Amino acid sequence: MDDFYRDYILDHYRNPRNFGHLEHPDVVAEDTNPLCGDRIRMELLVDANGTVADVRFFGKGCAISQASASMLTESVKGRPLADVARLTKEAVLENVGIGISPTRLKCAMLGLKVLKTAAVGQLASWPDED
Repeated sequence: MDDFYRDYILDHYRNPRNFGHLEHPDVVAEDTNPLCGDRIRMELLVDANGTVADVRFFGKGCAISQASASMLTESVKGRPLADVARLTKEAVLENVGIGISPTRLKCAMLGLKVLKTAAVGQLASWPDED
């Protein structure tokens, strides 16, 4: 089973989904892992209902950080920002599918950290409905 997930991670690393830039994103967030230099930028298009209409990521780093970001982008398209803001570490680890060592955990979580920063920032600026 672990071989399947290792191959899945390598596939997402070599052929990342939703990699690149959006022409006019509604929200952008970026961060780095200072321990290893991994970097991820998330760009989101949000529709009038507060749902992620499209998402792209761009970055450089190890297979775990880039594959995890790729998997995250697939899982958030079409989801409300509030759901994205509530994504958990466990959801990311479930996506990755294999045990992650403590030193690689920050790599795997970088995409989540950036995505949640983007979602929470957008929610904070979202107009209140009266």
